[in-house]
Amino acid sequence: MPQVNLPPSSRAVLHLLDEGGAMTHKEIVRKSKLAPRTVRYALKKLKENQLIIEKFNFRDARQIIYQNREPQQVPA
Repeated sequence: MPQVNLPPSSRAVLHLLDEGGAMTHKEIVRKSKLAPRTVRYALKKLKENQLIIEKFNFRDARQIIYQNREPQQVPA
């Protein structure tokens, strides 16, 4: 996997997804204690670098579940 230069917020969200499994945006905000806008930006950067995948939430169709594409490979 090529080395990717990610902002600290993206690395924090990626680590959180790696440790905690799949989560919604709201869960990531609550567990990371980052601002919602910061989490949206972090998720955008992670999607651009194809480090996470989005899944449909069958319990609540208004929310998307984010999941780490390759667990245990958090860039330093």
